[in-house]
Amino acid sequence: MGFDATAPGAAFVPTAAGYSTLDSIPNLSKTNLEVLKRYAPPAATQTNTIAVQGRQIPIGILRAQGPAFNNNYSYVASGDYNISDKDQLRMRYLLQTQDSIFTTGIQVPDFYTPVKYGAHLASITHVHIFSPNVTNELRAAYNRRRDERPVGDYKFQGLDAFPNLEFADLSLILGPNQSYPQGSRNNTFQLVDNLSWTHGRHTFKTGYDGKKFNISSRFVQRERGEYQYRTLERFLLDIAPEQGQRSVGGFPFVGNALQHAFYVNDEFRLRSNLTVNIGVRYEYVGVPTGSRQQALNAISSVPGLVDFREPRSTKNDWMPRVGVVYSPGQSGKMSIRGGFGMSYDQVYQNLGANSLPPQFFTTVNAQDLFPNAPNFLRNGGIPGTTTGANSSATVARARTTSYIPDQVRPYSVAWNLGVQRVLRDDYTVEVRYLGNRGVHLPYQINTNRPAIVQPNRTLPTYLQRPSQAELDALTSNLTMLPIGNSYGRWFDAGFPNAITAFTPQGNSTYHGLATQVNKRFARNYQFVGAYTWSHNIDDSTAALNSTVTTPRRPQDFDNLRPERASAALDHRHRFTLNMIYESSWWRNSNNWAMKNLIGNWALSGTWTSQTGSWATLRSNVDSNRNGDAAGDRTWVNNAGDPKLGSGVTALNNSRGQVVGYLANNPAAKWIVAGAGVMPTAGRNTVRMPGISNLDASISKNINITERWKFEFRAEMYNALNVAQYTPGFPSAANLRSRTGGGETQMLIPGTATFLRPDLAFQSNSRAAFLAGKITF
Repeated sequence: MGFDATAPGAAFVPTAAGYSTLDSIPNLSKTNLEVLKRYAPPAATQTNTIAVQGRQIPIGILRAQGPAFNNNYSYVASGDYNISDKDQLRMRYLLQTQDSIFTTGIQVPDFYTPVKYGAHLASITHVHIFSPNVTNELRAAYNRRRDERPVGDYKFQGLDAFPNLEFADLSLILGPNQSYPQGSRNNTFQLVDNLSWTHGRHTFKTGYDGKKFNISSRFVQRERGEYQYRTLERFLLDIAPEQGQRSVGGFPFVGNALQHAFYVNDEFRLRSNLTVNIGVRYEYVGVPTGSRQQALNAISSVPGLVDFREPRSTKNDWMPRVGVVYSPGQSGKMSIRGGFGMSYDQVYQNLGANSLPPQFFTTVNAQDLFPNAPNFLRNGGIPGTTTGANSSATVARARTTSYIPDQVRPYSVAWNLGVQRVLRDDYTVEVRYLGNRGVHLPYQINTNRPAIVQPNRTLPTYLQRPSQAELDALTSNLTMLPIGNSYGRWFDAGFPNAITAFTPQGNSTYHGLATQVNKRFARNYQFVGAYTWSHNIDDSTAALNSTVTTPRRPQDFDNLRPERASAALDHRHRFTLNMIYESSWWRNSNNWAMKNLIGNWALSGTWTSQTGSWATLRSNVDSNRNGDAAGDRTWVNNAGDPKLGSGVTALNNSRGQVVGYLANNPAAKWIVAGAGVMPTAGRNTVRMPGISNLDASISKNINITERWKFEFRAEMYNALNVAQYTPGFPSAANLRSRTGGGETQMLIPGTATFLRPDLAFQSNSRAAFLAGKITF
């Protein structure tokens, strides 16, 4: 299926006149300018200007649209063999292939990426009946998945790979997805056995689930380099970017591991209207081979500080579960259900793939090696390979950028209580309370970089310009808050880089009140209507850079308490209505034409309405001076307009030292926290737009003969074509992957697109499909 893809959000590029002006400015890098021209075609209409070397450069919105496609093929084969009255054999095979063009988050069609995906799933099941009340099911399965995401043959003179270039003043990113190239080969072997035994009022179930994972994946963020410039001018002057990183020496991650699980469960029918379900499950999951390779970096260990050894796996993951079902009286029209249970999750392998020891790869920061260096890209940027071997503890520690703690699997504790009632035979009404507590969620931190700036050690932000005497009287300045002082014992031990670790420190809490009304299919229609009020609170929604609307790292690595807030996945109100209607006219007619050409229509649709998700405003500045390139949150003017944001201007004392900042717009609530300023804004303080979406379909059946039937179907997603500028999906509650420059700039006060979701997210416009099916 082919289609045209458009870039998400609003990005800006110079107009033809702007490029002409840039050509006339001396001392600009001709190579860098030619790359900009090649991949950022001039805007047709001027909307604003930016300054380059004192000259005003006209810019306008980039209008980018490119061809894309998504082709899916699925094949299914199955077979059943009844060996005897007591033995059955069932076989299943599924083949799925997908060829597509990846466009998400890519602003220039030149960088659209081909994606190849394939999956094989095969299983064979043997069911043996020992007796009328004892049955055993044994299943063996194999699953293979292949995912390839290369990048094109893009060239940048002087560089060994085309990097990702981000320009904050243009909300523009040039380059493929920052995590590409990547790919994986996943092979899973599974053996499952389930035994059921019914004895009196008891139904016992027990079983084993074993898996062997053979996985090889390549997932290295910023393998080609990612350079973030606050201004286009800095790029064209070829000065090292304010924020630049590259993971060098990338190596495939081996995710081979074993998983064993055992369970036992008893469903005990105490009375005819009261049933209790009690069970327990135990799981053991080994540490992946790639994560165990941390032991190769044992030479970097420092007694009393850090031990780079093979991580240990947990061996005490028990999951109790209890459920109760009670139906008062004898009518059977009302039921009360309650339950409690624990469930352990996997530690997803992307965390290990991003934490390989320096013997495989390391992450290099541009400002660490080339602070404000001239001719940065001309000289090759950050090299793509390391020099020399990790021959000593000194060299190894200088290249170490990650640490893998012992395995602690995240788990959830869930509880629920609900009442269901049947009304007038056709209707069922249900009210449920659901609660969930997430524990040991993965948290991305830099273990060796505490924040220098604290509430009692910060530079001030002013709404009105103070006198020079007031500025001279201030006792703190930016030079007294150097980033280098934040490394502490780690720096003294020989670790100059940030040491990233995914620690099990995250927590979440969910409370929800769900109501639902069902009407069974009768008199030609049925519907399900549901409304949920809920509150989702957490401190770590995303551990990787999968979205920019909520931070992947805490602002202060040593103080996680301020991170607790409404989650990015918190949708306080959600309403859905699903309905199916089948026409009844001429259904029983003996006239074939009347019955098949005029009758046999079906209409279905789903209405979804929910409040928007939350987002975190950021300054795009390392305000607290802990060396984190992700940037910190904003400073809050409580008397300001919550719809306005403002940048700041540095204020100097008479000695030329930065001692504070002045808000450019004192009427704004959200103010950029300059370097050395303690941010005062919380996490996830701004709600994104909500969703109001209708998906609908209409189908027509024609019974050609008794054996042959033709079905025509038309489907529309967002059938009313309501513009929905949201970081999520119109008919779902989860977030999309959002890491583009447009989404980032929307969250930075003082930018042209601040709090303008319509300039950052796609509108989720109507999509229509026509399909036909012949059944015989």
